[in-house]
Amino acid sequence: MEAEKPTGKAIGGKASRASLTPEQRSEAASKAAKAKAELSKLPVAKWGSSDRPLVIGDTKISCYVLEDGTRVLSQEGFLEALGRAKKAKGGSGAAATETGVDRLPSFLAANNLKPFINKDLVGSTEPVVFRTSSGNKVYGYRAELLPRVCRVYLEARDAGVTNNSQIHVVRAADILLRGLAEVGIAALVDEVTGYQKDRAKDALAKILEDFVAKELQPYMRTFPAAYYEHLFRLYGYTFPPEGNPSWRPQFFGKITNSVVYDRLAPELLPELKKIASKAEKRARLHQCLTTDIGHPKLREHLSSIVTLLKISKSPDQFKQLVDQVHPKFGDTYSIDFNE
Repeated sequence: MEAEKPTGKAIGGKASRASLTPEQRSEAASKAAKAKAELSKLPVAKWGSSDRPLVIGDTKISCYVLEDGTRVLSQEGFLEALGRAKKAKGGSGAAATETGVDRLPSFLAANNLKPFINKDLVGSTEPVVFRTSSGNKVYGYRAELLPRVCRVYLEARDAGVTNNSQIHVVRAADILLRGLAEVGIAALVDEVTGYQKDRAKDALAKILEDFVAKELQPYMRTFPAAYYEHLFRLYGYTFPPEGNPSWRPQFFGKITNSVVYDRLAPELLPELKKIASKAEKRARLHQCLTTDIGHPKLREHLSSIVTLLKISKSPDQFKQLVDQVHPKFGDTYSIDFNE
């Protein structure tokens, strides 16, 4: 019987092995055996799976419980829950902290946070390295570290020492800590009354998810980054802006009103401005739209506008395409998009 021929990546792997000297093959086999032996020594996650994550708003956190009862959150989910990139920058993640000496993880390394970090917290930031039931090596942090990190950012905020780059983390920390408090009191009541035996398995997670979703509503990023990226390109600005990533040219507001709100529905823009001006804190126009009809329609419209932006080579071409695809209600004149 003819042997089955390798396909795809297996072909490259076989060719690569064939090109090695006997010494190199021996060294590679030795490294593989050493890695396998080290993996076998790691603690095992007896409970939990990446297929059943903890959902917090739009964030999914893989969580596990080890054989000794240690509750662990994956590094990626931990970072994302704090509003940070889920992939740590090179040399700043749990793998680096594991081999460092007195080294804080990236989310606590800022100098302005140090006055709010005590020795107990430093000790609890040591990463947890373990293996899943399927044999994968995972880096994570103890679950109880998440609310403690949240408190650091909130204490820094209350002391007035946070900077602009930390605003989104402070916001996430505030919502997370309040959401976890909601779950905590519910869990205590359930334990005392015995209801925990009868409640649905995901009842507490659902409480947290609903709370966070509600709190995040005012801060939803409705306008995608691509909208501003291509507006910057058309008008010759660098994106993202250097020094202040949130900066936008003032006349972009005029463009947005014209290509978005003036074309969603008749007389929508004046009504939104009226509602926003009456708000206790001046709201963004998209926050005044209804969640069941207004926001879905806005996102659909923005998707089309972003497509037109991407194919436009100049402000004039963009203006012509918008007028052609999304004419204003009852208007027959053109809007000047020049700065």
